[in-house]
Amino acid sequence: MILERTKNEILVRLPANVDLTELQNMLDYLEYKEATSGTKAKQKDVDELSETINKSIWNRVKSQRDIK
Repeated sequence: MILERTKNEILVRLPANVDLTELQNMLDYLEYKEATSGTKAKQKDVDELSETINKSIWNRVKSQRDIK
């Protein structure tokens, strides 16, 4: 693995045999950290919002597919 810092970014070079699923999970985590770095939201608030959104999506899917 090679880690390189330029003026505007950090480059990470990995061998081609790295598991892409694990790499995607790591990138998703880094994207999450970047997106939430300036927030003052508490984890409890995020969890409640996530639960509300998930319920809303599930209700929409159920009604679209006539699931009871």
